[in-house]
Amino acid sequence: MEQVVKCPPFDFSSEYYELLTVSVTEDGISNCMRQSSFFQGKHVLNQGVGYSVILGFGLFFAFFTSFLVWLEKRYVGSSHTSEWFNTAGRNVKTGLIASAIVSQWTWAATILQSSNVAWEYGVSGPFWYASGATIQVLLFGVMAIEIKRKAPNAHTICEIVKARWGIAAHIVFLGFCLLTNIIVTAMLLLGGSAVVNALTGVNIYAASFLIPLGVIVYTLAGGLKATFLASYMHSVIVHVVLVIFVYLVYTSSSKLGSPSVVYNRLVEITSKSRVCEEPISHQGQSCGPVTGNYKGSYLTMLSSGGFVFGVINIVGNFGMVFVDNGYWVSAIAARPSSTHKGYLLGGLVWFAVPFSLATSLGLGALALDLPISASEASRGLVPPATAIALMGKAGSILLLTMLFMAVTSAGSSELIAVSSLCTYDIYRTYINPNANGKKILMVSRAVVLGFGCFMGMLAVILNKAGVSLGWMYLAMGVLVGSAVLPIAFMLLWSKANAKGAILGTIIGCLLGIITWLSVTAIEYSHVNLDTTGRNAPMLAGNLVSILTGGAIHVVCSLLQPQNYEWESTKQITVVEKEKDELPAEELEEETLSRAKAWIVKWGIGFTVVIVILWPLLTLPAGKFSKGYFTLWAVIAIAWGTIGSVAIIALPLIESWETIQSVFLGMFTNDRLMEKIM
Repeated sequence: MEQVVKCPPFDFSSEYYELLTVSVTEDGISNCMRQSSFFQGKHVLNQGVGYSVILGFGLFFAFFTSFLVWLEKRYVGSSHTSEWFNTAGRNVKTGLIASAIVSQWTWAATILQSSNVAWEYGVSGPFWYASGATIQVLLFGVMAIEIKRKAPNAHTICEIVKARWGIAAHIVFLGFCLLTNIIVTAMLLLGGSAVVNALTGVNIYAASFLIPLGVIVYTLAGGLKATFLASYMHSVIVHVVLVIFVYLVYTSSSKLGSPSVVYNRLVEITSKSRVCEEPISHQGQSCGPVTGNYKGSYLTMLSSGGFVFGVINIVGNFGMVFVDNGYWVSAIAARPSSTHKGYLLGGLVWFAVPFSLATSLGLGALALDLPISASEASRGLVPPATAIALMGKAGSILLLTMLFMAVTSAGSSELIAVSSLCTYDIYRTYINPNANGKKILMVSRAVVLGFGCFMGMLAVILNKAGVSLGWMYLAMGVLVGSAVLPIAFMLLWSKANAKGAILGTIIGCLLGIITWLSVTAIEYSHVNLDTTGRNAPMLAGNLVSILTGGAIHVVCSLLQPQNYEWESTKQITVVEKEKDELPAEELEEETLSRAKAWIVKWGIGFTVVIVILWPLLTLPAGKFSKGYFTLWAVIAIAWGTIGSVAIIALPLIESWETIQSVFLGMFTNDRLMEKIM
């Protein structure tokens, strides 16, 4: 027999629990089968709130950031040239570089997809998301120092490619860099528009166009420096909300409120035997023991699904960092003495965003046994579901604000990344090599405006096609991973040649795609968005892409070594000379070599700790005990808290003299710019 009843698993009540069909078998065992979803077409907030957040915050940051840039120009003496627009004067300090990295790497996916893998795999999901996407930033610090040593006047990574390997390689890598920026932008807006629509009912296509508006305004006004300033303010808000959610789940919530309560409920959920309506690859909290996890538990690092996701995450994210011109632009903008420290600090602080947030909101969704469907999870709706269940409308507003900050701050860095590529690698290289600063500045702003509009159209197209955030995130490595090792070899290996770079990048990409689709067809007999997004095809495609690209390049380079001396990369010229010259000792080879040794030691050291030692140390624990899980939760709380304090305080401390100069100038009307001119 079958009847429709309320089927909450715990004693507390919630208006968000779904109606479940309970099938009673002959032996009296009841099985709950999912019939609806958490959101069920309802919106917690009205459209007015959604439009207020999108337009209100957008306008506020557009005008406030532009105002800060104007203050710096008026009272500190910044000269708004094309060089300043695209490189921020190459003089940005450690704290601001770190906050920019954190903000740039905190996407919609960071907040949404990390909690999805927690909901799917348990404690291993947030860890592998965080560690698998932190090591790229730590190791990129080495590349950032190498730019200072070998191409001090470069504006983009593709400029260096052309100087070393010529036009053919330049065109290939320019295409891959632009593709990376387009994919990253798509992920930002897919996640942002989906959550805004789910929480407020704002039209998903309208959200796709409105979210980038404020970003376009302040990026047009202040270029890369405005992006850094906005990134800092966005990072402050993201980390404040992060700390609120972490402490809510583990200390103050009436429904959870402690690691022991979360632990007990995760144990109870694991022990339930229920029928799954969704495929087994999309296990949820109502599907009983987790297939592939040790004893079916969410409380273990012994998770085959989590580990496979971790490998995909590591491989794919190398493409998202090393082939994204935004990270190279940030490295170019940094002071030589701040570059390595900024990337190390940024990576360690960023680790807390997916790890601490998903360990709270993702595991919180499981502990509350929220009726989240697999399709909702793939669209990134696990965090808002938990926030709503714990805080109601206040939680949804906080999550919506946090998400808006993540999408817009990362989006601004993508605007500058694309602007730099189009300006210096297309316009200055192939259209007008003799362009002066004014023309370059005009083109830079035109590209910012044009790509900003394109962002919205792209999100609409992908939403129409039914492409989800999770699918795009996993496919990234297949599409651009083949370019990672050739780009790294370009700055690290004197023998690396152009032919190997071109062949490795193109053939690696093609073989990755072929492998991805072939494994999909073999495993699931048909190829569509759902089957191509499964773990096995994604893992195969990601590995083939990055490894084949690197292997082909190595073989070709060993057969015909270039034996390069870095002379042509050092001859890349600036368009306009900056008035604020760096101290000579900052650019000395001895200083930069020490910085490289420092980042190699600490970058590789932390990589080994978080990818190898930490997971190995968890294996003897098997299924976590209550004490072990409590320690795990305390680490998440502490890392989130300390990281938040560091990223908020350090930029203020380092910029204190500048802040004082601005306030003094405002009160005395002392226009430093007039003195300089």
